[in-house]
Amino acid sequence: MTKVLITADRVITKPADPAIEDGAVLVDGEAILAVGSAAELDAVADASVTRLRCPGATVMPGLIDGHVHLAFDASEDPVRAVAQASRDELAGAMRARAERMLATGVTTVRDLGDRDALTVELRTAIASGAAVGPRILAATTPLTSRGGHCGFLGGEVATDDEVRSQIARNVAAGADLIKVMASGGALTPTGPRMWERQFPPDRLKLIVDEAARYGLGVAAHAHGTDVIADCVAAGVRTVEHCSWRTVDGISHDPRTSRAIAEKGIFVCRCISGDWKSFLGRLGEERAKAMTETVLRMREDGVRFLAGTDAGVPGARFDDYVGTLEFFAGVGFSPREVLEMATVNPAEALGSRSTGALGPGMSADLIVTDGNPLTDLGALRKIRHVFAAGRRSAAS
Repeated sequence: MTKVLITADRVITKPADPAIEDGAVLVDGEAILAVGSAAELDAVADASVTRLRCPGATVMPGLIDGHVHLAFDASEDPVRAVAQASRDELAGAMRARAERMLATGVTTVRDLGDRDALTVELRTAIASGAAVGPRILAATTPLTSRGGHCGFLGGEVATDDEVRSQIARNVAAGADLIKVMASGGALTPTGPRMWERQFPPDRLKLIVDEAARYGLGVAAHAHGTDVIADCVAAGVRTVEHCSWRTVDGISHDPRTSRAIAEKGIFVCRCISGDWKSFLGRLGEERAKAMTETVLRMREDGVRFLAGTDAGVPGARFDDYVGTLEFFAGVGFSPREVLEMATVNPAEALGSRSTGALGPGMSADLIVTDGNPLTDLGALRKIRHVFAAGRRSAAS
C-alpha cells in the first residue's frame, strides 16, 4: 500500500477533543502515521505520497456497529432465511451485507450470532483482502436454553458441562467473545418471554467465568429487568437491548442502572434505523416509557455503544445513521452520539487500535461532507471509507 495524505476542512480525532481545522491524516499501509494540520503534514510528505484533498469535508474515525447479525436478512422471517439457505448461499449473502455496511462508513462490526461460524470465515477473508467489508468481531454460536431464543443457531445448553463444551467449541471455531441469551426474545415466540430468565444467576456466572478462562468477555441479550440485574451481578461486558421489561410493562431499576455504570459495563440499546415506526407500533405510552429509560440510564452514568441489530426484521444493513438519529432525537448531543459510534464501542469491544485517529492507530476512517459535530446528517454523505488502510467505495 502507498502512503496517502488526506486533507479536509477538519479532522475529528475523538469526538470529545477539539477538531483540527484545516487538518490532515497521513496513512501508511494499514496504520495512521500522523495527524495534524494540513500545512504541517503536506510540508513533510514527499512527492511519492498520494494526496487526497477533500474541501468541505470532515475526516473522522470509522463507525462501529456493536450489534449485527450478518447471517440474517432483515426480512419479516430471517429465521427461515438462515435455516433454508445452503452454506455457500448464506456465506455469499453475508459477504454482500458486510460490503454494504462498509460502504456506509461502518468499519467495525460485532456479530452476535451466526450459523456454522461463517462470520469467522468472512473475518479471515476480509482481513486478507479476499473480501471487502468491515473488521469483524464474532461471537459465533450464542448460548441459549433448551427451546430458547435463537436455539435454531445450535447453542442450546442445559447443564454446566454443556455450557463449558459450547464455549470450548466457540473458542475452537475462533470466537472473539461469547454471547448469551439471558432472556427470551421476539424472534423465538415459542421460547421464554422477553422478560423471563433463560438461565439461573449461578449459570450466568459460570458462563462469564468460563469465557474469562479463555480471555473472552460476554455480551448478554437481556430484556427483563430482573435478568439485567442477574447479568450485572455475573459481570458481563455488555448488556444488549437492556429494555427493562416486566410482565406488566417497562420498569427501570435505578439501582441496577447505577451498578452498570459503576462496574464499567456498556449498554448496546439496539435501536434500528426504523425506530420511528417501531415506537409507533408500541403506542404512545410504552414508547414514552422506553425513551425515558434511555434518558434515565444516561443520568445514571451508563455508557452506550451504538448497535443496529442489523438483520432482524426491519433492521437494514445500510441505515446505521438512523440508529444515531434516535439518540439525537431524545436529547443526546452530536458529540455524545459520535462517542457511542466510535470511542465507546472500541473500548467495550476491547480494541485499542480503533475508535479514534492518532499515530499507530489502525487506518479505519471515513471522509464525510459537512460537519457531523453539528449535523449528524453529514454521516449520510460519505465520500471515502478506509478500513485497515484499504480505500473502498462509499455508498
